[in-house]
Amino acid sequence: MTIDQIHQSFSHDGSVPLMTLSSPSGAAQYASLRASLNGIDDDYVFPFDLSSYRKIAIDPFSTHKLSPTQLTDIQHNINLCRDVIVYFTSCGSASGYGGHTGGAFDTVPEVCLMDAFFRACPDRFLPVFYDEAGHRVATQYLMAALDGYISPEFLRFYRKGGSHLPGHPELGLTPGIQFSSGRLGHMWGTINGIAMANPDKVVFMLGSDGSEMEGNNAEAARLAVAQNLNVKLVLDDNDITITGHPSAYLKGFVLEKTLSGHGLETVLTVDGEQVEELYEAMRRSVVASGPTAVVCKRSMAPGITGVEATSQGHDAVAIQYAIPYLEARGHVKAAAYLKLATKTSDPHPYQGTGKSDAMRKVVGQTVVDILSTLDPEERKSSVMVIDSDLGGSTNFNKIQAAFPEIYVQSGVMERGNFAAAAGFGMHPSKQGVFSTFAAFFGNVLQ
Repeated sequence: MTIDQIHQSFSHDGSVPLMTLSSPSGAAQYASLRASLNGIDDDYVFPFDLSSYRKIAIDPFSTHKLSPTQLTDIQHNINLCRDVIVYFTSCGSASGYGGHTGGAFDTVPEVCLMDAFFRACPDRFLPVFYDEAGHRVATQYLMAALDGYISPEFLRFYRKGGSHLPGHPELGLTPGIQFSSGRLGHMWGTINGIAMANPDKVVFMLGSDGSEMEGNNAEAARLAVAQNLNVKLVLDDNDITITGHPSAYLKGFVLEKTLSGHGLETVLTVDGEQVEELYEAMRRSVVASGPTAVVCKRSMAPGITGVEATSQGHDAVAIQYAIPYLEARGHVKAAAYLKLATKTSDPHPYQGTGKSDAMRKVVGQTVVDILSTLDPEERKSSVMVIDSDLGGSTNFNKIQAAFPEIYVQSGVMERGNFAAAAGFGMHPSKQGVFSTFAAFFGNVLQ
């Protein structure tokens, strides 16, 4: 397969071996991954035709409105990409490795439009799908497959050990990946620097309502405005995070008001599922001077029955929802593969403490056990537990269920929440409780 170099940037690492079935290293890697399935996939053929993706070019500087043909082509690409993302991220769910479907699924319309812009005006854009939500990495892997860096057969091993398809993009590991991105809230600052280094280019950054809760983004916004950087944000505002709806638990946080308050003069709000409306907003954003934002309102995972508008779309869509979705879309072979027994387990026995569980799942239950020993009045007056949108991940939701009177459901704001817990605990008879992942604790250390 010929490599489409349209999305290569200054950071492209050509030393990373291609993950293609026609390359010796890729074929060996694929054979090793297949061996873990014990022959249940002997007749496997990737169940989508990625060659049907329409590599169209649309110049936003001269095209004020999409033509019927352009609209049809973009909608075709949206449907194809969304179906493929549901399929291979749900492979991650079926195999036990998890992943994330909803964010990548949501942002497909804006990604397809960005791709059309890049192809029309490669000299005016930095043609990379920078995304500060690293967990939406399915977008990057799909585009790498469309560009020829990865044979699509690899995608079903999403997040599996040895697949080189980890849960966040890692520059230098996966061919075709142009940047690394991890936790929320750190990418905008980096994008500012990229824009400074490329002052003659438009630089897009995909973001979200969750990302914009982070304090780092406030600092990045001030710099972008002060230096009038040519940074264009396209933000998925689906009002869903791991623990619920920000509009309910974080009252006062409104994305448009936040961005305008930082000084962005062009903040456009659109229905992200209306392609013509989305195109017009993205076009206006591109031609405007300085930093701009397009806020895309939509439900999480629109069109996936049982998942839409719920936090279940944040993780990899469970096969109980993916299978009927794919079957209804006519992808019978894709649905059939998800029914196979692809889940693997650790084959090694261990001696010691008995059955083990993920450390993060033990945290919340342990805190519940400790709090249960306290007198109810003492507990209410002396303990405050604050969550940084990881209630379902560190099992802090167990604390919320058991002792809602001491629980503060907060947003993706590690520094502020940690400081609040510390401030509460400054009183000698009070204790603040905070938890997050080690990788996310970097926000606190900053």
